[in-house]
Amino acid sequence: MQKVQIFDGAQGTVLATGHKHAGVAMLNITDPQRVQRMHRDYVEAGAQYITVNSFELNPAKWEGHDTPWQTVADAAIENARQAVQGRAKIMFDVSTSGRLMEPVGNFTFEQAYDNYVQVARYTCDRVDGYILETFSDLYELRAAILAIRDCCDRPIFATMTFDETGRTLTGSTPEIVALTLSSLGVDALGVNCSTNPRNVVEMVRRMKPFATRPILAQPNKGLPEMHGEDVVYSWSDTEFADMAAQLIRAGASIIGGCCGSTPSTIKAISVYKDSPAPEVSEPDGTYICSSTVLLKLGKGLICGERLNPTGKKKLKEALAQGNFEYLQHEALAQKDAGADFLDLNCGIPNADEKALLCQAVRRIQEVCDLPLQLDSSNPEAVSAAIRLYNGVPMINSVNGGEESMSRLLPVIARFRTPAVSLPLDENGVPESCEGRLAIARRLIDRAATYGIDRRLLVFDGLVMAISSNQQYGRITLDTLSALKQLGVLTTIGLSNVSFGLPERAVLNRNFLAMALAGGLDMPIMNPLDRETVATVRAAMALTGNDSGCSKYISFSTPQSDAEIQDNLYNAIVQGLKDRISPCIEAELPQRGRDGIINDVLIPALGETGDRFAQGKVFMPQLIRSAEAAKLAFSVLESQFPSAAGHDSGKLVLATVHGDVHDIGKNIVKVVVQSHGFTVVDLGKDVPKEKVLEAALAEKPIAVGLSALMTTTVESMKETIACLRAGGVTCPIIAGGAVLTPDIATAIGATHYASDALATARLLQQL
Repeated sequence: MQKVQIFDGAQGTVLATGHKHAGVAMLNITDPQRVQRMHRDYVEAGAQYITVNSFELNPAKWEGHDTPWQTVADAAIENARQAVQGRAKIMFDVSTSGRLMEPVGNFTFEQAYDNYVQVARYTCDRVDGYILETFSDLYELRAAILAIRDCCDRPIFATMTFDETGRTLTGSTPEIVALTLSSLGVDALGVNCSTNPRNVVEMVRRMKPFATRPILAQPNKGLPEMHGEDVVYSWSDTEFADMAAQLIRAGASIIGGCCGSTPSTIKAISVYKDSPAPEVSEPDGTYICSSTVLLKLGKGLICGERLNPTGKKKLKEALAQGNFEYLQHEALAQKDAGADFLDLNCGIPNADEKALLCQAVRRIQEVCDLPLQLDSSNPEAVSAAIRLYNGVPMINSVNGGEESMSRLLPVIARFRTPAVSLPLDENGVPESCEGRLAIARRLIDRAATYGIDRRLLVFDGLVMAISSNQQYGRITLDTLSALKQLGVLTTIGLSNVSFGLPERAVLNRNFLAMALAGGLDMPIMNPLDRETVATVRAAMALTGNDSGCSKYISFSTPQSDAEIQDNLYNAIVQGLKDRISPCIEAELPQRGRDGIINDVLIPALGETGDRFAQGKVFMPQLIRSAEAAKLAFSVLESQFPSAAGHDSGKLVLATVHGDVHDIGKNIVKVVVQSHGFTVVDLGKDVPKEKVLEAALAEKPIAVGLSALMTTTVESMKETIACLRAGGVTCPIIAGGAVLTPDIATAIGATHYASDALATARLLQQL
């Protein structure tokens, strides 16, 4: 794309006027002329992409409606086609399921994938493409992209929404989002909605260095405010157009509007149509990431080796028995010891490697945020695991053999993932540096035919046991130095060098120092061997590769006991539910029931909450910690009925009528329960009469109401009025993406809660 292009603007805030409770999507059937008129107005304003009025239309979100989602989708597509008449591209609007994805919730990756497959199969031949927007969980967006891509060849535009901290609800940064979506091959990526629209400029600027696709930006038209009984957005069309110019300078190639924008807003920004668009380029460096941690590969990083069963009896047994808790503990131990990313290998005899690797990826990314290196030469296992991986992993490995290249290079090309590359082929490992270098060059050339740049190939120097040939150490060192001349990153599996010799740790450390002084970038090693890690940290400090000696200083500062002990406190902080019962059993005799609650559970939740507020952990970790604490309360309650803290009080919770988004409410439910409160969850799209009935029957200490969309704030206001008119006197807590403290006050709420943790703390005060 070489010219700036214009997307349309908001639909909900345009169509809702006069139809506040009809449901915006249902207007496709009940008032098609109104929908078509809106589309025509956007086309005439200069929009080159028109969004089908289908934001709520996917099976998971549409559950419980009398009219099938397909019927509404048919009408929505036809309305767009009738209005556009070929003058703009028609993009089917796909939003979140409204469900919490695993591991935070119980909506599995496969369920999410199947949900979006249904949408794509039903609509593919009638639209020009898909706009996936307002996603707050990168994992669900990944499922949606893969689902559509697997069964439809239409273009995919994918955008996420970010909070004030510059992260998504589940903790992903703009850089991680851009890198991950680029690796998935979307046709455009970016940001929509979010909070203060001025922050969107910064989000685009941060995405730009990592986006290999054009960037789409659709901010809100200012901030929501209450004007009388209506929610309005504060900016003028001129102010919005001024920001559009900033977005283009920051790196956006496609500009549109979200909440509050109108055809006149799009007309104001259409002056930029066909002006030169920012160029798209490759990242400056090689990156991998988890959903919350971005890692630039380079000298001195440590890849933890302890999730490879070779030579590890306990790990083999754990994999054979499906004991993934063991793998979780090993992953966390390596993280605590200073590993930067982790090698994961599940190849054991007589086992389904594909199934094991997929399950291991799921379970490790539940508790550990380090990026993973997926270690398998089986293309089917690697492809399946990458599909489930929340981010961009490394692959280990491809080699110069014809079979390996023909089977694995397509996988690397499809997912744009860095890969450990072995300079060996069908004839084995060359006995000379020159032989290895020749294979490396051949692999680089072959990868280029798949569009794979050499920056994605991390070459292994191939460490062999010097006990079998004493020259192997020198050959590896020479190979590493020669590989650096090719402009690639390097790695080695360190421990092989000392096999069969005494005092192996001494040999490993000294060989590591020699390799780091030469061409080695990132060793694969045991991070629990503190002296070997010290060799890496010291080498980086001494060679100026550790700015300010920060990693060396951090490494040299002893960990506190609280960080390394296996106890109930840490099990809750880390969200390790399998450790809850054993830890309670071990600590109960000494602490007693009240000591467990007051000295462990409450302080552990407090630490997690503080770390969440400081941006040190994110929503998935907060939820896992909350689930672990909830389990601890449950275990205590089974032994001491009615004494474990669940009599703290009751909260009636609902997403208001007209709003089918459950994510925020479900997070509140888990966190509030973890603090010892009972939650009566009424679900989503709840009529005000049902909320009143529950409030009168349950006699809660508070009622919690959630709304995501501007169009349902009025419904929240009417629900609050209904509660008060019906005699409910308890506090009412309002929250949701579109709410502000001023709006909450204006519609009659007693309190505003910005997030789940704020809700729990409000209840504690009440």
